Amino acid sequence: MTQSLQKVFSFDEFLDFLATQPETIRYELHDGDIIQMPPPPGQHEQIVAFLTMILGYECLRLKLNYGIPKTATVKPENKASGYYPDVLLMNFSNLKNEPLWEKQSILSHPDSIPLVIEVVSTNWRDDYHKKFADYEEMGISEYWIVDYAALGSKELIGDPKQPTITIYTLSDEGEYRGKQFRGNDRIESPTFLNLQLTVEQIFHCVIE
Repeated sequence: MTQSLQKVFSFDEFLDFLATQPETIRYELHDGDIIQMPPPPGQHEQIVAFLTMILGYECLRLKLNYGIPKTATVKPENKASGYYPDVLLMNFSNLKNEPLWEKQSILSHPDSIPLVIEVVSTNWRDDYHKKFADYEEMGISEYWIVDYAALGSKELIGDPKQPTITIYTLSDEGEYRGKQFRGNDRIESPTFLNLQLTVEQIFHCVIE
């Protein structure tokens, strides 16, 4: 379970707070609340590492000017929030338009963030609701929710619940449209149109 500190913080105060904390503890800022994130289980980190490797390779293969930073903060404009997606695809070409990038690895422009991925943990409501709403409002064009343990509600991932990857893409109206993938379904990514990867491969971290 996430833990919140009992004070409303601005984004600048959040950054000052982070400077005093050990790097081994991860925090996010949710509408002024500093949230200590729970340590992720092993399978969570295994999937993050696998997706980082696969998508990084695809960027090289397709000669995309993208990369996956180790740590970068996504900051919705005009909000006291800051998130650390499990996987963030960064557009190097747009970093010149990021006002805070030179001094701190903070991204707020949707053209800098072609894709974000959240691998679901116990704080699944944040991924399906809060971050969903903020990433959509920011205009991030593609958002994956990787729910390998089927933690989301039945309303979100179906009944009976089963491990699911939901890929949301931004419509012309600026709203996310989602498609769900399970089992041997091949992932359909607008960013990586020819990606040959199934849900099972992701959940078991297998290259075929």
